[in-house]
Amino acid sequence: MTAISVLNTPPLESGDRLTREEFEHRYDVAPDIKKAELVEGVVFVPSPVRANRHGNPHAIMMAWLGTYWMATPGVGFYDNATVRLDEENEPQPDALLRLEPAVGGNSWISEDDYIEGSPELIVEIAASSASYDLNDKLNAYQRNGVQEYIVWQIYENKLDWFILEEGRYVSLVPDEQGILRSQVFPGLWLSVEALQQKEGATLNAILQQGLQTAEHQEFVQRLGQFSGE
Repeated sequence: MTAISVLNTPPLESGDRLTREEFEHRYDVAPDIKKAELVEGVVFVPSPVRANRHGNPHAIMMAWLGTYWMATPGVGFYDNATVRLDEENEPQPDALLRLEPAVGGNSWISEDDYIEGSPELIVEIAASSASYDLNDKLNAYQRNGVQEYIVWQIYENKLDWFILEEGRYVSLVPDEQGILRSQVFPGLWLSVEALQQKEGATLNAILQQGLQTAEHQEFVQRLGQFSGE
């Protein structure tokens, strides 16, 4: 790309309505921008990340998902990876898990190293229920077939875990122990109270229970058959 073309490129700003191609072009020539998303054709450039309102909750979620990933060979685990959902949506989720197409996954890695298609599980850390994570972005994920969507609202300290049923998101309901269990990733168990209280030991203990189930072991074996392990 020439210096002239870079100079003639408008800056990437929140509220811009762009095609995905133009969004990627402006993002590529703006190295100072660390995160930008295209949601329903509109650009969002987040504010600087606050420590307790985003950084810490994000780290807790990554630790929980990372523990599952280490115990489940064949599952893809990503932090802030750009996802090409469709022509109007290119989000950069806080975290996600995905499966390869060979084992029924709905996304793949493109030649230029982006995720294309719909990952099986996406996690977002949201300021509140008014956030676009629970509005425009939720609609985009639902329409594109993201099977599970977790949103942790920090101001309300509320967790929503949506599962896709007949093309619509419905809320996953905790069991009598307050545990949520993934429908796509066997053994991915979450104690809602432990998460809300940020009790890492309890959060890990509940997850370890899920990892010891027969369902998780069978899932690992099935993934291994396709990976050659």
